[in-house]
Amino acid sequence: MSEKTLDGRKALVTGGARGIGAAIAEALARSGAAVMIGDILDDVGRDSAGQIARLGVKTGFVHLDVADDAQWEKAAAATVATLGGYDILINNAGIEITSLISEVKAEDARRMCDVNIVGTVLGMKHAFRAMRPGGAAGKGGAVVNIASVAATIAFPSIAVYSGTKSAVDRMTRVGAMEAGKLGYGVRVNCIYPGLIPTDMGMQLASDIVKIGLAPDVNAAVGSVVEQTPLGKLAEVGDIANAAVFLCSNEARFITGIGLPVDGGMGM
Repeated sequence: MSEKTLDGRKALVTGGARGIGAAIAEALARSGAAVMIGDILDDVGRDSAGQIARLGVKTGFVHLDVADDAQWEKAAAATVATLGGYDILINNAGIEITSLISEVKAEDARRMCDVNIVGTVLGMKHAFRAMRPGGAAGKGGAVVNIASVAATIAFPSIAVYSGTKSAVDRMTRVGAMEAGKLGYGVRVNCIYPGLIPTDMGMQLASDIVKIGLAPDVNAAVGSVVEQTPLGKLAEVGDIANAAVFLCSNEARFITGIGLPVDGGMGM
């Protein structure tokens, strides 16, 4: 793909302040897209938007709790107003709270469902409304939901998180079917990232040690590497490159898929 494969596109990236989201936002910008970052981390999010602005594309930041329908409505409107359109949504915001099933707290399970499931479907809702014919942007587009390799494997200590990411996979496929059948002109796909040494990934490794599934962090990470045919962890850039591809014209006939970017871990 060319460096400016997304030239003229306008994107909203949730959870874009740091980690995978920030990497995807930067990759979209380097590919020519204008980028709005949505996050609950206001200061970090504004800093990330400032970094993207240095790449010479239009950008902005909007406070967004993805579990809040009203905030989604405002974020979609702010994206259209700030960037002059809206044709890419990266549904990246998510949380993981580690627990053995025997120790799961109801409030933790509900919080993961709110952010990972409700947040994702609300994102699709407001993207469809803006991007479909007659919407505020009205030119179609692409939605990329970030699921997880956890949706495809049985990994101990993340049962609820795995369930929420499996839901993201299913909602992606239903969203793709609806958008296609109703003539929205919106493609919907998801990505299954493998374990990445971001703050969230390393917190999971530490939590695995705390609950007795590994003697130390190195062993916890090593067990994941051992299960990965390519023999290493993913990098944020690997996920970002996949997201750019799924948003590009090169993927114009791809919708309703889950793309593993996991080094083969989930095969």
